[in-house]
Amino acid sequence: MLKWALIFLVISIVAGFLGFSGVSAATASIAKVLFFLALLVFVIFLVLAIIGGSLVF
Repeated sequence: MLKWALIFLVISIVAGFLGFSGVSAATASIAKVLFFLALLVFVIFLVLAIIGGSLVF
């Protein structure tokens, strides 16, 4: 998911450089959503790993 967020970020930067402001804004918002979604999944897995580790020990 982070890979896709970085791809959309690069597309946004290139589109902004070339003057396509609408495309740049849209891809930047997609990149932002994907980044926060990946961060949320990471935090959920981190909490599950801590809970699972405490159950084993």
